[in-house]
Amino acid sequence: MSANLKYLSLGILVFQTTSLVLTMRYSRTLKEEGPRYLSSTAVVVAELLKIMACILLVYKDSKCSLRGLNRILHDEILNKPMETLKLAIPSGIYTLQNNLLYVALSNLDAATYQVTYQLKILTTALFSVSMLSKKLGVYQWLSLVILMTGVAFVQWPSDSQELDSKELSAGSQFVGLMAVLTACFSSGFAGVYFEKILKETKQSVWIRNIQLGFFGSIFGLMGVYIYDGELVSKNGFFQGYNRLTWIVVILQALGGLVIAAVIKYADNILKGFATSLSIILSTLISYFWLQDFVPTSVFFLGAILVITATFLYGYDPKPAGNPTKA
Repeated sequence: MSANLKYLSLGILVFQTTSLVLTMRYSRTLKEEGPRYLSSTAVVVAELLKIMACILLVYKDSKCSLRGLNRILHDEILNKPMETLKLAIPSGIYTLQNNLLYVALSNLDAATYQVTYQLKILTTALFSVSMLSKKLGVYQWLSLVILMTGVAFVQWPSDSQELDSKELSAGSQFVGLMAVLTACFSSGFAGVYFEKILKETKQSVWIRNIQLGFFGSIFGLMGVYIYDGELVSKNGFFQGYNRLTWIVVILQALGGLVIAAVIKYADNILKGFATSLSIILSTLISYFWLQDFVPTSVFFLGAILVITATFLYGYDPKPAGNPTKA
């Protein structure tokens, strides 16, 4: 049963990651009449959907009892205000990261974004070393060097990029790259901070996601008011929303829950396999369907290096003989 759940969670992760990147990219570049949907409002709606999904999961864990659900929420959230407030920091960073992903995919093709975003492995590793005193093995340090080399190749300017500059300016390419790099740093820090909190307390992942979603909604609404307040007052909160927009929002809301399931049921090697498969699928669909990406030999070399680094980082060689206690 656990093996089935492992591969099911990984299959869902591949589907969610690939679908989110491609649909988000398509929704931000699709030319249509009327105003385009606001990414700031999409982030807020995704957080609200995540809260609702987590409440349903807690309700299921409490044996479908409303009284039990109310007691758990009251005891774990309201009666522990300081524990809840600890989630404000990673929540604010995750909200920033989610907004940056929309900026990145508005300016970069899905394939380049997918490969470059794997730099979050590097930032997560560095923050793990500095914040959790985690020790990396030789294979992991080697994988980080390979990862940086691969991303450098992917970002290497090519003739096709010069041709595409007629439709996509160099400035917007730079904006997309800066958005991805900032998202990588925010993802690394928030992920390690969240891991530290999970290790210090015994609350369930679903309760923690409810707390994250609560603060995320507040920070998201602040962003809507500051950056898009005039547009919302003019055309409404749900301006430009259509079926595709709701698919993007739902996929983004599912992201955190899928990752939680993968952490629970799968291991790093299989997670690396899922990430690699997602990169390959994104590249193929970006080329054949979205037609916004022309692969080059340098890109393929960089992508292969990034995929190799992803596998190598999760590789855990079995020690010879009897394992010693840490």
